[in-house]
Amino acid sequence: MRPAPSSDVQVDDAAIIERSWQEPEHFALLFDRHAPRIHRYFARRVGREAADDLVAETFLAAFAKRRGYFTAYRDAGPWLYGIATNLVGQHRRDEVRQFRIRQAAWPDLAQPGHAERVTADVTARSVSRQLAAALAELPDADRDVLVLIAWEQLSYTETARALAIPVGTVRSRLNRARARLRATLAAAGPTDTFEEILANE
Repeated sequence: MRPAPSSDVQVDDAAIIERSWQEPEHFALLFDRHAPRIHRYFARRVGREAADDLVAETFLAAFAKRRGYFTAYRDAGPWLYGIATNLVGQHRRDEVRQFRIRQAAWPDLAQPGHAERVTADVTARSVSRQLAAALAELPDADRDVLVLIAWEQLSYTETARALAIPVGTVRSRLNRARARLRATLAAAGPTDTFEEILANE
């Protein structure tokens, strides 16, 4: 019996995938390393109820495709995000519904407090509602780029890898998405509030 694969953080993703060609159980290390952030990605886009199943689908698809992985890319994160984004594409209605739910779900402030804090909370929640609505209205391709960069902190190059598009296309889609969101949120609050919500949800 082979020993269970160890979670050696020094081993890069490409080495794990390559080793899994002969030792399939070794692929579990890739799951352990990346599943939490892929789960978070799905939860933000289609909701927590669907996230568990979609994470499983992502890694099943990745396992099936692992022999075709280009091992010159030592970090498999963008590859996994690409698979995940394709699965989101099959759940577009769920994604838009999730943003609509968020638009309506932020509760009103129930307890009074310091005037400045209350004003800040109201502003942030107002912007959050408007952001959810604006995200729901973005074209699918623009939304894919925006969330990978703003929420998942992928670089332009990593996003291009994930979506199999040129870096120039990533830049143009991101610029278009940001311009549309800024126009929608212009009257809601300061730009730093908008940037904070985009970065941290």
